[in-house]
Amino acid sequence: MSLNNPAEIIAEIRLRFQEKGANMYAGEAISQTEHALQTAFAAEQAGESAELIVAALLHDIGHLLHKHDEDCATQGIDDLHERIGAQWLNRYFPKDVTEPIRLHVAAKRYRCATDAEYVSRLSPASVLSLQLQGGPFDSAEQMEFEHNPWSQEALRLRNWDEAAKVPDFETPELEYFLTYVQRVLQQQTPDPGE
Repeated sequence: MSLNNPAEIIAEIRLRFQEKGANMYAGEAISQTEHALQTAFAAEQAGESAELIVAALLHDIGHLLHKHDEDCATQGIDDLHERIGAQWLNRYFPKDVTEPIRLHVAAKRYRCATDAEYVSRLSPASVLSLQLQGGPFDSAEQMEFEHNPWSQEALRLRNWDEAAKVPDFETPELEYFLTYVQRVLQQQTPDPGE
């Protein structure tokens, strides 16, 4: 796959969703694809940039890339999906896409350390994964997160991520959101006529 061919990159993303997108999303009553679409739709409805909408769509692509079973958290395995996904996407996308993805688990850990009400709203699957991911941040980790230039975007992504678990919720299809992916990729890719 060419690192600067948007059509090939989009085809690869589409393939990942075709291969594993129907898998259930981490103990929730929706699929990986439904979760991704709901998250992207929430970002779009919030009026976010194309980059953050793409981050919302692809924030869990690491689940579609790793080799673990879909229920690996119940086996005590942290699949490190945020790192796997961000590393894979780093080849194609700007940091405005990849950093919120890389930080969306850190955002959950931060929120759990700073907002007791947030913890009470976590689904059982999110509580389990939180423990595997290191639990709530300590004060030093909180401060480090707060000073990260993408922390606010990661926190917004986290909000949409937590809310995007509604069975039978109507959203636009994957192809619709792939137009945002194309837009961001074309901003990154030099025009062949230049």
